[in-house]
Amino acid sequence: MEGSEALISEAGVSMAPVEDLGAGRGPFWLDDWLRANATDVLAWRRHIHAHPELSRHEFATTELVVTLLRSVGLKPWVLPGGTGVVCDIGSGERCVALRADMDALPLTEATGLPYASTTEGAAHMCGHDAHTAILLGAARALAGAPELPGRVRLIFQPAEEVMPGGALDMIAAGALDGVERIYGLHVDPRLEVGSVGMRVGALTSAADLIELRLTSPGGHTSRPHLTADLVHALGTVITSLPAVLSRRVDPRSGTVLVWGAVHAGQAANAVPQDGVLRGTLRTADHEVWTALEPLVAASVESLLAPTGVGFHLDYRRGVPPVVSDPESTALMRAGTEAALGEGAVAATEQSSGGEDFGWYLEHVQGAFARLGVWPGPPAPQSDIHRPTFVLDERALLCGVRTLVHTALTTLA
Repeated sequence: MEGSEALISEAGVSMAPVEDLGAGRGPFWLDDWLRANATDVLAWRRHIHAHPELSRHEFATTELVVTLLRSVGLKPWVLPGGTGVVCDIGSGERCVALRADMDALPLTEATGLPYASTTEGAAHMCGHDAHTAILLGAARALAGAPELPGRVRLIFQPAEEVMPGGALDMIAAGALDGVERIYGLHVDPRLEVGSVGMRVGALTSAADLIELRLTSPGGHTSRPHLTADLVHALGTVITSLPAVLSRRVDPRSGTVLVWGAVHAGQAANAVPQDGVLRGTLRTADHEVWTALEPLVAASVESLLAPTGVGFHLDYRRGVPPVVSDPESTALMRAGTEAALGEGAVAATEQSSGGEDFGWYLEHVQGAFARLGVWPGPPAPQSDIHRPTFVLDERALLCGVRTLVHTALTTLA
């Protein structure tokens, strides 16, 4: 399994080594390992990219990870569900964790790459293939270190793309037992390769799902006074609930409700008997997040009371915001600068997107950062979650160095 081409496809994909932007920064064993194995890191990423697996079905990816870890003498264990891997490197009571997610998105790839997805309806358009390859590279480099100042725990997580997220499975299985801090990276096509974006505080938002089902006796549109006008009630909630929340929640929290789907009726002259409204509610404030569900329930009830329409609210809590603490962020900054240089750390904005890494930070301190994967001008920026998303593979080696140095800096 160690040959590059064997890990891509039966036919193999030829490729040249990419530039290692952190070369020469040490430690010597990391430089030596990357010099000898950089193309393998690329090959692992390309193989995973070509063979994507959806959430909770990452069986082949899990097997690949286990095989590559065992081949250097490590002892990984797999979660009871058959996807997800945990493995320790080193010894001692102190333990720092590094996490990567492994699942793909239910999208059809349109990049035209020679190693594009071979699985219909699944593609790594969020960079989880890169995350997995980066952590594999960091693992095998750390496994070859002469000595480590403590333990490094590898967490290869399934099901990040589904709420409430596979992080909960990892935590329930004991992946955080004995861990003092945890770190993670996510590719960012808005940052140039060689840079890592980080910030203290909220980096991503909590993301909840709302599904509201309405019911009415139905009737003729010429006699709306004899029934409950379900479509009018839907419109009331669509326009009024976001407005109500904007007056009941601190605007500094970055709370936003956006509807994504609405369905009701078929005939133009018939009041429908049922309808459904779906949307997402996001906030960067953890305290606000805990108060949103009862606030939404009370607001919906008040808005619909005059309409006579019945309703059932299904409020699904998603993931908490990712909030990096100051000390962990400082350690990750120091590790990144040691890995890539003093100018490597970039400022980054808080996002309304959700990320289940936040569940880990409910239990231990840690930091999450954005890894630049944009080649820079004049190359266009292709956003994640699009069928055309591509990344600069030099970022893989930057990611390996960043994780290794962050772990070493934390354990020092």
